[in-house]
Amino acid sequence: MRHFGHLSPEIRRELFHREPVEFSPRSPARLLSAALGATLYSPATRPRLAEDVRKQARNGVVSMVLCLEDSIGDADVADAEENLVRQFADLAEDGTGEVPLLFVRVREPAQITGLARRLGPAVSLLSGFVLPKFTEERGIPFLEALTAAEAACGQRFFAMPVLESPELLHLETRVETLTGIARTVDKYRDRVLALRLGVTDFCSAYGLRRSPEMTAYDVHIVASVIADVVNVLGRADGTGFTVTGPVWEYFRLQERMFKPQLRRSPFTGRAEELRATLIEHDMDGLLREIELDRANGLMGKTCIHPSHVAPVHALSVVSHEEFSDATDILRPERDGGGVLRSSYTNKMNEVKPHRAWAERTLLRAEAFGVAREGVGFVELLAATA
Repeated sequence: MRHFGHLSPEIRRELFHREPVEFSPRSPARLLSAALGATLYSPATRPRLAEDVRKQARNGVVSMVLCLEDSIGDADVADAEENLVRQFADLAEDGTGEVPLLFVRVREPAQITGLARRLGPAVSLLSGFVLPKFTEERGIPFLEALTAAEAACGQRFFAMPVLESPELLHLETRVETLTGIARTVDKYRDRVLALRLGVTDFCSAYGLRRSPEMTAYDVHIVASVIADVVNVLGRADGTGFTVTGPVWEYFRLQERMFKPQLRRSPFTGRAEELRATLIEHDMDGLLREIELDRANGLMGKTCIHPSHVAPVHALSVVSHEEFSDATDILRPERDGGGVLRSSYTNKMNEVKPHRAWAERTLLRAEAFGVAREGVGFVELLAATA
């Protein structure tokens, strides 16, 4: 699979200076963690879940979470597990096309080993598990169960812990909780693909809910937690992990943002019309939050509606200017440091301080590609939304 692989080769050539690379569930974790993109959540109770997965793959989704936790009622868990087993068997039997990276969000550690066993041969379609309300105390049994499931199935499983517990939110327990989480995920570093932020739970602890006009960063108590998580767990010195952006809760009923006639070519001179469509669909808050996610060290995003996927992916593509700066900074002859004017002659590139940014940018370029000079977000979104 690859990002934007659902577009025709002709359109990809129009859009990209360097196309996204292909990857699979067996690719290196470093690439997969960057390539998660818009991770689409779906309740595991959906009766046509297998068809939903196929449909989203055709529309450019590359990672999905099938949820047994907060998205379903307590009384529905057993039926949801049965449904998952049936739907995975359907996907495995079909075998006519690629499926996204598939993860199951569990409630308890025993579900990991139990589901891995019950899925049978279809377990080969499973990339891993999402671990809720993760702390050191709660997380270790989940990760031990994941290790046991790996041994029983003979395949690699990834973990994506969700950081959403009250202990992490509350100031008096935050440092101790973060330190414990850091110890735990470091011990299982080769299996922790990414850390996910549960901002809805953070807001719930204080009876808050942000409006469509407000980003997570406008809610100061939430922004402070994001900052501390990145501070401890998202460092660029080799000790950090990929931390993904929080969920955006708002959507329109339509899955498609643009009318079909606006999607024939990304170069139709309709930029203003497309921007007006974005505003009409209440997407301005989402777009600002995606930009702020990256500015604050986050990569990818939790999504609960298909209409959110295209904006996340379009804004994840590396611009030609970013790529030019990053490659200039990382040239071998620059290893000694120094300062240089950017190729676009609009900024200073200081080699040593900007090296970590450049390395992260080139990793994102592998996963999402590099846009052609003059191709921006609107053109990318028009081609994919």
